[in-house]
Amino acid sequence: MPRVAIVATTVVAGMIVTVVLSGRHIGGADATDGSVATSSGEVFLQPAADAGPDTFTDSTAEERSSAPPASPSVTASPSPSATASTPQNAIQGFQGDTPGLYGGTLDIASCDVEKQITFFQEAPDKQSAFASVAEIQPPEVPDYLRSLTPVNLRMDTRVTNHGYKDGAPTSYQAVLQTGTAVLVDDRGVPRVRCACGNPLSPPVAQQSAPATTGQSWPGYNPSSVVVVTPAPQPVVVLVLCGHNGEWFERGKGGKGKDRKVPKPGETSSPTSTSSPTGTSTPPNPGTPPPGTQPPPNTQPPPGTQPPPQPTGGGNT
Repeated sequence: MPRVAIVATTVVAGMIVTVVLSGRHIGGADATDGSVATSSGEVFLQPAADAGPDTFTDSTAEERSSAPPASPSVTASPSPSATASTPQNAIQGFQGDTPGLYGGTLDIASCDVEKQITFFQEAPDKQSAFASVAEIQPPEVPDYLRSLTPVNLRMDTRVTNHGYKDGAPTSYQAVLQTGTAVLVDDRGVPRVRCACGNPLSPPVAQQSAPATTGQSWPGYNPSSVVVVTPAPQPVVVLVLCGHNGEWFERGKGGKGKDRKVPKPGETSSPTSTSSPTGTSTPPNPGTPPPGTQPPPNTQPPPGTQPPPQPTGGGNT
């Protein structure tokens, strides 16, 4: 059974599960080819603003877009599988449509997609390598990128990062820092890291708790790292959290204007039932106005018959 989680600076109901990383990820090789200084059982730490090694493109991340950090807080009893017997390579997983999993700045995309498309159009070899990881054809890359939604991570997130070296894609296990600008697909799964243009895919198994390499950051905690699992249904809008506590919806592909929404778990109905100043609450039907007497009894006097009721169906 899944557990209920809080993902935000405020209470947000979401889906959290314990994921044991296993099997192949989507699109790409299982292990690093050695181009990044990692080995089997190691994970490369990538700060949000650092382009990192073997980049596909220059950064297209938007500096004006940011998100408040969040950490999961389990509010229900752990499932039977989440016990001391849980494997060391297990990690918390959030569904990609969880409200507050991602953040950003209202009406500011975290990534300049058109700029990234231009980079690829000027480098056909890189576009072909990118397409091979995304499992699409090279001419489909522009439309694919436009279909993704720009957001910022709110938790340190485990992924497989694919670099570009010697004309071919590489792959390595990575943790992306909170605040990293990414593009997510229609199930809410990160697919592109905007600081380097690298395609992303879900993480793959490590035989034990992985060691780390790369540059750490203040507040990094391996036990707080999460993985994003696909939403069960295609996502039409994502509910994001902004720095000033505002919540808003962002449509698939970042198309159209963001729309402000109430904090998840709250409604926009008034919190007070008192009437506005200068007005009065209308009386219930049948209640006489204050200071008046009720109407007299309209029943006929004793010994009289009530007036007849119409019996015909025709017009009079």
